[in-house]
Amino acid sequence: MLEKTFYHTFLSRSFNIPVKVNYWDGSSETYGGDGTPEVTVTFKKAIPVREITKNASIALGEAYMDGVIEIDGSIQKLIESAYESANSFFNDSKLKKFMPKQSHSEKKSQEDIQSHYDVGNDFYEMWLDSTLTYSCAYFQNEDDSLETAQINKVHHIIQKLNPQPGKTLLDIGCGWGTLMLTAAKEYNLKVVGITLSKEQYNLVAKRIEDEGLSDVAEVRLEDYRELGNEQYDYITSVGMFEHVGKDNLEMYFKDVKKHLKDDGVALLHGITRQQGGATNGWLDKYIFPGGYVPGMTENLQHIVDCGLQVDDVETLRRHYQRTTELWDENFNAKRAEIEAKMGTRFTRMWDLYLQACAASFQSGNIDVMQYLVSKGPSSQNLPMTREYMYEDNTVNA
Repeated sequence: MLEKTFYHTFLSRSFNIPVKVNYWDGSSETYGGDGTPEVTVTFKKAIPVREITKNASIALGEAYMDGVIEIDGSIQKLIESAYESANSFFNDSKLKKFMPKQSHSEKKSQEDIQSHYDVGNDFYEMWLDSTLTYSCAYFQNEDDSLETAQINKVHHIIQKLNPQPGKTLLDIGCGWGTLMLTAAKEYNLKVVGITLSKEQYNLVAKRIEDEGLSDVAEVRLEDYRELGNEQYDYITSVGMFEHVGKDNLEMYFKDVKKHLKDDGVALLHGITRQQGGATNGWLDKYIFPGGYVPGMTENLQHIVDCGLQVDDVETLRRHYQRTTELWDENFNAKRAEIEAKMGTRFTRMWDLYLQACAASFQSGNIDVMQYLVSKGPSSQNLPMTREYMYEDNTVNA
């Protein structure tokens, strides 16, 4: 009886849309207001109260992965509703007390990155677009395909640098290489990409060889902290700063400055929060070990403190919502194949992750931002208005 009382109190303040909850004893309740329930949640058995009070996101996420919870309707809509409810468990510090200790040594960072990105290129090829770009796309038009939007994003980033042919670019966290190789092929830049993922490294190295780019492109399996004193005209870093950890953010931005030439420009793109930095227990345990989403002003303070100049900041939150929605559509289109290869628990976990991300962007719980920064007076080399960012200045298109 006390258990049901806890659940009733816990769930009665968790939604701003009507949600029907079927309990393990056959009883049902609708929370979140009157009207026809938009989502139905079924508990096949009770999750121990102690697990929920220890960390609700871990307890509920694991219950869904294990089939203890079934959801009829949109997971994205359900989670968005919980984020938008001021008194829900997502906003209750008492229900997210436990967080695994994070380490960001070079060895641990490599292990964390490989645990996520080395699941296998063939897995990501099932649901990413053909460019294998695993970051926020840029939808110039609402009906842009995912592939078009990812290509848009690559050009949007490079063009913000106002790149000049023959100069050098470092891509920190280069992924599967689309940005760095586009910079080499279409902007005549000499590029170096670094990654901690063996799968990504192998694929990019093969692309460089296959496309005859060895004289202008290089990929390294290397930590950004091991770059020595190399300097570049331009630096890009996409989806990286949310992996370095809160304690290493200051050093990350200092390293960006260190590796920029005196007239260098960098574009740093990643997930952030307007409400301040945060971690999530379930994501840290299952998806992005060591992940920390820094606050918008937290990043800006580090940028200013290390002596870099802020030239432009752009938020792309709605673009990432759309990106994750399309990823999840692609994922579920291949769901049977993924489940046969990776197992039911893994498949439920990834579907939950993608829909939860879409909900988090949709609700404004997280954001994605591009920080355009420069070293010293180099902003003097950038045009005075933003118009140049939208002009096609490719050389070998």
